[in-house]
Amino acid sequence: MKKIIECVPNYSEGRDRKKIDAIVDAIKAARAQGKSVKVLDVDPGEATNRTVVTFVGEPAAVLEAAFQGARKAKELIDMREHHGAHPRSGATDVLPLVPVAGITLEECAELARGLAKRLYEELGIPCYCYEAAAYKPERKNLAVCRAGEYEALPAKMGDPSLAPDFGPGEFTAEVARCGATNVGARNFLVAVNYNLNTTSTRRAMAVAFDVREKGRKAREGGSLTGKLLKDANGEQIWVPGTLKGCKAIGWYIDEYGIAQVSMNITDITVTPLHVAFEEVCRAAAQRGLRVTGAEIVGLVPKSVLVDAGKFYLEKQQRSLGIPESEIIKIAVKSMSLDDLKPFDAKEKVIEYLMEDEAETAARQRLVRMTVAGFARETASESAAPGGGSVSATMGAFGAALATMVANLSAHKRGWDSRWKEFSDVAEQGQAVMEELLSLVDEDTAAFDRIMEVFSMPKGTEQEKAARAAALQEATLGAAMVPLRTMETALKAMPLALQMARSGNPASASDAGVAALAARAAIRGAELNVRINVAGLEDKAPAEALLSRAREILLQSQDLEAQILEAVNDNITI
Repeated sequence: MKKIIECVPNYSEGRDRKKIDAIVDAIKAARAQGKSVKVLDVDPGEATNRTVVTFVGEPAAVLEAAFQGARKAKELIDMREHHGAHPRSGATDVLPLVPVAGITLEECAELARGLAKRLYEELGIPCYCYEAAAYKPERKNLAVCRAGEYEALPAKMGDPSLAPDFGPGEFTAEVARCGATNVGARNFLVAVNYNLNTTSTRRAMAVAFDVREKGRKAREGGSLTGKLLKDANGEQIWVPGTLKGCKAIGWYIDEYGIAQVSMNITDITVTPLHVAFEEVCRAAAQRGLRVTGAEIVGLVPKSVLVDAGKFYLEKQQRSLGIPESEIIKIAVKSMSLDDLKPFDAKEKVIEYLMEDEAETAARQRLVRMTVAGFARETASESAAPGGGSVSATMGAFGAALATMVANLSAHKRGWDSRWKEFSDVAEQGQAVMEELLSLVDEDTAAFDRIMEVFSMPKGTEQEKAARAAALQEATLGAAMVPLRTMETALKAMPLALQMARSGNPASASDAGVAALAARAAIRGAELNVRINVAGLEDKAPAEALLSRAREILLQSQDLEAQILEAVNDNITI
């Protein structure tokens, strides 16, 4: 899985559009390992004199973009002249890294510490590390790092207990201009509003107090109007709410004419969106209210909706082995995310927003074709797509058929108690199918890389040597792709066997065709392994590839026989 992180820097400038644009341009222009980031949102605030920028990408690109944004902010923003309503301590005030996909919070914390170190060493910007990146327990709280704001920095710089994690130890002229930056790592924050069938702000607030982690002030008799209760030290006693990592209030929205519970879920690993939705529904019902839907504010990682969709599918005892788009649709309908306005996952999910349509289309040229278009493309004069891509396609169809039988079995009347058994098979089948689909275009891309080598110059001995080395590398790659097709298609066969033996008997023939398709994929891919390794001068990797291919071929032969035997036992005349 590709690693994706989000960065949400806050810059102490919200009024001068030229300065804001220059900072954003620096972020967009940053490159690392040939990759850039995608800026998703720029939100300037005049009263706060602060701009929040949201961008996402692979870790190296995000770190470089964050660094270049801070460099430009230091150049353009003079903190000695800054005034605004929001707390702040530096030109780049906060710089949090947020895990989105394929990366943990702990990994982001290490990246944040490295970024803070680089900001000081290369740009001279003092840095505090906060939340998951904190070196000191008390600095997990951003408010502790930013205590006293910019104006307190002269005193804090020389105090070992208050000084930044990375800094000069004194309030220099350079620090006076740029201030201090707070670099951290935190989990993704989901902002969501729950729509209520009421216009009462007070009742919406009551529900919010019931569920938010902070809860409500304790009163005598547990009433809403009784005397406030205090402890022996005279401190207010609080009754905690039911949802960890959640902040919430109630309000009335003129635009919609309803009251809402407005919530920030600060840790979706502790309280997922669907858990919060269910709890707000429960709390509202206890007060005679009904949640009519929810409204996601801003963006969410794909996992938020996929996890929710799977949760509701499990409640319905339905198979989870369905396409991702269908799982997300279940999430949208279950939480009525389209209650107030249409919900378009392409505009709300970070991973979808990151996709470059042209790049994706080029990478998935074949699998995006119709079946007829793919067949006609194969039949053309071009050498690609060829047997390798067709083999991967047959394997994908084999996995798809095994998945279909599992889904039909999970939905079979009278087999409700077995839905999880079949759902597990269907989930595995979906994963195998998707991997094989990716190999359809990858096989053709491997062939194209060999063709590209033939256009390399060969006028000098050095050029000839470079060309020969490139050809060997491309040929090895072209042999490894069909081997991956073999290994992946083999994963579909045990699923087909399980469905042939215990799946819906009415679909036995489909399990048989799944086996035949997977076996054809394996045999076809094996031919492509052999024809490609023949061009390798180094026989050691060639023999290793051939040995593994022969092993897979024998395994698939045995599995095919077992599957067809089970299928024939189910088909009686």
